[in-house]
Amino acid sequence: QVQLVESGGGLVQAGGSLRLSCAASGSIFVTFAMGWYRQAPGKQRDLVANIILGASTNYADSVKGRFTISRDNAKNTVFLQMDSLKPEDTAVYYCNIRARSTVWSTVSDYWGQGTQVTVSS
Repeated sequence: QVQLVESGGGLVQAGGSLRLSCAASGSIFVTFAMGWYRQAPGKQRDLVANIILGASTNYADSVKGRFTISRDNAKNTVFLQMDSLKPEDTAVYYCNIRARSTVWSTVSDYWGQGTQVTVSS
C-alpha cells in the first residue's frame, strides 16, 4: 500500500505564503505523477499543480505565477510553495500520487488526508 502524509497547511493573511509538503511511503514500484488538488466547500476537487514523470509541470491558471511545485525524488516528497495567497485559495489541499505499487499492479491514484489552507482578507 501507498501512504501519503501531508503537512504545512494553516491560516495566513492575504498576500502571505505557505509551503505544503507531502511524503509518500510504502510499496511504490513506479511513480507517474505527483501533485496537489484542492477542494473548497460545495465545489469539486480540482488540480492545483502536478509533476508528470518527474519533469513536466502543470498548473491551474488561477495559481500560475504564484505557486511553485517541486519534488525531492530521493525522498519521494512533493512540495507546493504558495505565495501571494488570496482568499479564493482557501480550500482543503490534497496530495496525490499516480503510481503502480508493484510490477503487477495497475496504475492507481492515491490520496493524502488533506490539509486545510485558510487565507483571510
